[in-house]
Amino acid sequence: LLARFFEPDEGTITLDNVDLRSLKPRWLRGEVVGVVTQEPVLLPGTIRDNIAYARPDATMEEVRAAAIAANANGFIEELPEGYDTQLGGAGSGGLSVGQRQRLAIARALLKDPKVLLLDEPTSALDPAAEKAVQAALDNLSEGRTTLVVAHRLATVRRADSIAVLKGGRIVEQGSHEELVELGGVYAGMVQSQAAAMAL
Repeated sequence: LLARFFEPDEGTITLDNVDLRSLKPRWLRGEVVGVVTQEPVLLPGTIRDNIAYARPDATMEEVRAAAIAANANGFIEELPEGYDTQLGGAGSGGLSVGQRQRLAIARALLKDPKVLLLDEPTSALDPAAEKAVQAALDNLSEGRTTLVVAHRLATVRRADSIAVLKGGRIVEQGSHEELVELGGVYAGMVQSQAAAMAL
């Protein structure tokens, strides 16, 4: 809905009080909204090409700066061909899910969107990869409006406002601390995830 791949059946979505339906989808997706999804989409080509996909005119210095901010430069430079490493048809090139996710974050950083949508960005990661990706997401979210959809609470706990959905409706809303103190659905999720991690 935010990127106008679908239109709302009712109601409106506004950006700076402007109805999204009055904005051109191509401009909205190209200039305003950046997306990092659960399954990062990488294309055949080099790592540099994949990062620069958002801005083909970007210099190598800009690509490297985005990779550094995404915690990706280290593993890229350890590859035999570095930024010239070719990614295969499936887009993986032998990279781990966490490494692919950091390339997608580098691409979003290079794009520098005003609004960022993170859709389950850490759900497929092991704890070590999640830590590196979360640090990159923190860099990416800095200074922009960020909408995060996640089940893992570590991904949302620093958000200014968390909306808890149940049965398709918002049942609680507030900061992490406010929702824990409330002792409702969110607090129960925090306790469940803490217990699961202790096992």
